[in-house]
Amino acid sequence: MTANEMPPMATPRVAAGALFFNDDGHVLLVKPSYKNRWDIPGGYVEPGESPRAACIREVNEELGLSINLGSMLVVDWAPASGEGDKILFIFDAGTLCADDQQNIDFLDGEITEWRFVNNEQLERLAPPRLMLRVKAAIAARRDRRPAYAEHGVCR
Repeated sequence: MTANEMPPMATPRVAAGALFFNDDGHVLLVKPSYKNRWDIPGGYVEPGESPRAACIREVNEELGLSINLGSMLVVDWAPASGEGDKILFIFDAGTLCADDQQNIDFLDGEITEWRFVNNEQLERLAPPRLMLRVKAAIAARRDRRPAYAEHGVCR
């Protein structure tokens, strides 16, 4: 079979994010300067880069933190209108201690604000797609079992 005879294949965008917790079990959200909504730390995977490596790099660029990333919590197939197919990973970044919280530094100017949020605040601040994905990741962490989701809904 030649390249011209090959069936079309998906070429999804891939992104990875870190889920940090505080001692109360609240999750860390960040406010990007280029969006009008809250998000989790992370971003797109660069060519030749693994999702885990991208997540570590993005956390360092956005928050100035060098982290030991834990397990993958959820992978979410979540195509977006106008953006095409997307595969989004969330990794467990563990509990962010008080010292690390004080060391947060917005090195690249992408992030303007951060805060830990409870479940109610998550529902209010995060876009619905992200909220579902984060809730799936929280459940996967609690159950100690990674999850597969489509549009944030576990299958």
